[in-house]
Amino acid sequence: MHDQQWPASTLYVVATPIGNLGDLTIRAWQTLLRCDVIAAEDTRSSRALLDAWGVSTPLVAAHRHNEAEAAQAILTRLGAGERVALVSDAGAPAVSDPGARIVRAVREAGYRVTPIPGASAVIAALMGSGVTTDENPAFVFAGFMPPKPTARQKWLQHWCAIAAPVVMFESPHRLEAAVRDIASVCGPDRNITFARELTKRFEQIHTVRAADAASWLAEDAHRSQGEFVLIVHQAPEAAVEHTDASTVVLIDALLESLSLRDTARVAAKVTGLPRDTLYALALSRKSNGHKNEDLAD
Repeated sequence: MHDQQWPASTLYVVATPIGNLGDLTIRAWQTLLRCDVIAAEDTRSSRALLDAWGVSTPLVAAHRHNEAEAAQAILTRLGAGERVALVSDAGAPAVSDPGARIVRAVREAGYRVTPIPGASAVIAALMGSGVTTDENPAFVFAGFMPPKPTARQKWLQHWCAIAAPVVMFESPHRLEAAVRDIASVCGPDRNITFARELTKRFEQIHTVRAADAASWLAEDAHRSQGEFVLIVHQAPEAAVEHTDASTVVLIDALLESLSLRDTARVAAKVTGLPRDTLYALALSRKSNGHKNEDLAD
């Protein structure tokens, strides 16, 4: 590591393993060794990682409840020429984890921020699922779904109308309700990938139709355990952008009084077009301005 540099008065934002302790990078390990202090989301959790890697650097707390005060303390240390590392419990700080407020404060104060990349549940799930392509590498990371049903349904309606796979997090105790809502809002033929316990011993990555997701989970109690990344695959491209005007008018008219599912069903009978294509079109039209709030398909 003789060619690496660790300038003073710098905040090092360090990604840590998401489950497998072996995923700490050599550069991250050396950074944690060389910093004067490590600001951690949970000092107890981080101490276990540091002990495993033989790092004795002091820890201080920097979590979402003390982030403003922690930022000021870090600025004082940087002003004294110290190197400060910022870590979360797992993965990348400031990405669906505390830390962004600290990073902004450090940058605004004129100090250097150096990201030390590493393990990411989002990227690991994408790598293991194959949902993107060279031709269309786009994806969207939407974070955690809202816990309440109505808010979750509206959230899904917004995100799943985007022409890209949507990566999201969900907790095990809300998983069953979440997949039901995905099937209802995004359509029964939309594919879902479950990426469970990534990098750990019981890692599992499985893709299933939204209509079959609940039954797949129910077949084995272990499938609802652990930490989850869900990917809602992109809706079938088919004719959403190339649908003739009469079909669009039909969809809009049906949406005035029918649910998404019934709109797609009736339109399929009238036009002969695939139901999943029409569902994607209806979802897109509804998300872009229709006022019908009936999501109970």
